[in-house]
Amino acid sequence: MLNELMIVANFAIVFGVIYKLFELFVCKKERMMLIEKLPPEALSNVKLKIFKSSNGSYMPLRVGCLLMGLGIGLAVAYVIVFGTWTGAYSRGMAKEWMFRDLSGIIFGACVLIGGGLGLVVSYLIEIWREKQNKE
Repeated sequence: MLNELMIVANFAIVFGVIYKLFELFVCKKERMMLIEKLPPEALSNVKLKIFKSSNGSYMPLRVGCLLMGLGIGLAVAYVIVFGTWTGAYSRGMAKEWMFRDLSGIIFGACVLIGGGLGLVVSYLIEIWREKQNKE
């Protein structure tokens, strides 16, 4: 039953990607015509706000702090699991389901806590920068 569903799902995904690629290239001429019809004044007032939102927060700061928090969380989880349970590996307990599940929970919890702390740090940095800009 699942094999037939996988065939249909794979076909739908491939068909959808090919359709979107054709649509992208076909609509390019229409987009270019719309841009050419715009007056030059409208194009000169366009400012790209890729990384800066309307309230002045910076996306690279958030992403960087998030990734740094995830990395620190993984390092802490590694230290917790392999630093405290070194005897478990020498006795062959690493193959037991309880050990695997507990180490998986520790890794997941540390990663989530580290990511959350990274976002909190980025929020505090943004508040600090806004206070500096107001003064």
